[in-house]
Amino acid sequence: MSEASVGPAALSVAPGSVLVVESGEGLFKQYLLDGRHQFFADEPVQAGGTDAGPNPYELLLMSLGACTAMTLRLYARRKQWPLERVAVRLRHARIHAEDCAECETKTGLVDRIECEIELSGPLDAAQRTRLMEIAEMCPVHRTLTSEITIQSRLARGSPA
Repeated sequence: MSEASVGPAALSVAPGSVLVVESGEGLFKQYLLDGRHQFFADEPVQAGGTDAGPNPYELLLMSLGACTAMTLRLYARRKQWPLERVAVRLRHARIHAEDCAECETKTGLVDRIECEIELSGPLDAAQRTRLMEIAEMCPVHRTLTSEITIQSRLARGSPA
């Protein structure tokens, strides 16, 4: 019996890991599990999915936005600044490298994430400036802007 056919409740996930398993429903619908939570990723109907959850790029943007907001909240709390609310709006696009003045790559396409941060509360200009600096220090932002290696391997026990 495959993992997908038993459903997400029967799957175990080691602490600190996530598991992504095809749901068996539709072409792209995936179970996303971390051992405590489960939800779906999918593609929109126009891309052949069932739109049962965010697409992979939306999940990436959500991760960055959540980390940014949490980092700002933690910093403002530690400084006892009057930050009432953080809202982070993100958008992903692929742009031509020659249209990107700050990019090292000069040919082909470059991924661009636009991040708009709304800081509510009676903060002064210096506090807002510092919070914008802190936003770029959130762990996910630092991961996405640093060198990344991804090591993929075939799982033990996979049929040949």
